Amino acid sequence: MSAHPMIELWRGGRLESAHAGHAVICRPDGSIVDAWGDPEAVIFPRSSCKMIQALPLIESGAAEAAGLTDAQLALACASHGGAKIHTDKVARWLADIGLTERDLRCGAHLPYDPDARKELVCADTEPCQIHNNCSGKHAGFLTLSKHLGAGPEYVDPTHPVQLTVRAVFEEVTGEPSPGFGIDGCSAPNFATSVHGLARAMAFFAQASDAGDTRARAAHRLTRAMTAFPELVAGEGRACTELMRAMGGSVAVKTGAEAVFVAILPEQKLGVALKIIDGATRASEAAITAILIRLGVLDPGHPVADKLLSGPLTNWRGIVTSELRRAPGFC
Repeated sequence: MSAHPMIELWRGGRLESAHAGHAVICRPDGSIVDAWGDPEAVIFPRSSCKMIQALPLIESGAAEAAGLTDAQLALACASHGGAKIHTDKVARWLADIGLTERDLRCGAHLPYDPDARKELVCADTEPCQIHNNCSGKHAGFLTLSKHLGAGPEYVDPTHPVQLTVRAVFEEVTGEPSPGFGIDGCSAPNFATSVHGLARAMAFFAQASDAGDTRARAAHRLTRAMTAFPELVAGEGRACTELMRAMGGSVAVKTGAEAVFVAILPEQKLGVALKIIDGATRASEAAITAILIRLGVLDPGHPVADKLLSGPLTNWRGIVTSELRRAPGFC
């Protein structure tokens, strides 16, 4: 099956850009509620699967042994902006487990947060690895590695941390991964189908404190994300704004190259989508449309207007274009 048209951009009464993709809404048993495009299309989930990668951190007992808080678990699932609210907490986390920034293997980049970026640039200071949007995930990997008594190269695909992550990933997606690619943060990113990723999100949606060890871990991670949306992304970012707009009832997470997932505990549904041209603008609009369709996001909320229905303006504030849902999508 081919990708389904999802989001269009119209300018001057003409279709200027079109974004197609694959999306699945499914239940914990894997049954599909709705789908567009090819549910079995194989993708790299990129950062959208960080909550899956964090499951072994709790399941193994490492989180409890290190005394991790829900705020730290939210950071383990984050693609954060590198603001002080993020970097201070990651630095403290590393110090608490007896490690430093040098133990990270994610690499450094300028923070996404504009104030943090401006501060570094004006001070002519280079960013460090803690500024990396994945430093929370990597702090979690380091915590697990230390708990397992494993070596320092935790991003190696043959390292005990990544072997454990892969096993858990395949179990919650319900399918063997056909392989992996190296993510921007240097960790392996295991491929799966859009359906498999949605199934995993539905598992998180159904999980509760009354379940087994994995279910309790999944429930705690979902709760941490919705309790600390500002740590999962940051001010002005889609993940943070969407979770706030839904009052913490739904967890959402983006991934590079236009992947987006949602966990809906009240409906016990999972959502996964991938825009095939990698346009983040389109993935943000598409997940917004699906959340509206599922009745968890008010179509009149300012965030829905910003990400999907509102007009686009130029640098002078003049309305130039608008995003629309493609015919047959949501």
